[in-house]
Amino acid sequence: MAQEATPLTMISEGKEVILLSVEGGLGLRSRLTAMGLKEGMKFKVLNNHKPGPCIILAGGTRLVLGHGMAQKIFVKKV
Repeated sequence: MAQEATPLTMISEGKEVILLSVEGGLGLRSRLTAMGLKEGMKFKVLNNHKPGPCIILAGGTRLVLGHGMAQKIFVKKV
């Protein structure tokens, strides 16, 4: 059974996810790529304070994503 894409803002703390897509413009995509986030990458949600920032652990690096940015990142649970 295929899992649907879920906005990162809807994922609970402690869950591991795979980045499926980014529903944003070139600027957002470039910014995320510069941070090391790419489609198909697995990462863990450390903190997800609504409506505040979302903190993730990706490739051994903690990243802080604003709520608006996190809403445009679609993932699936591992």
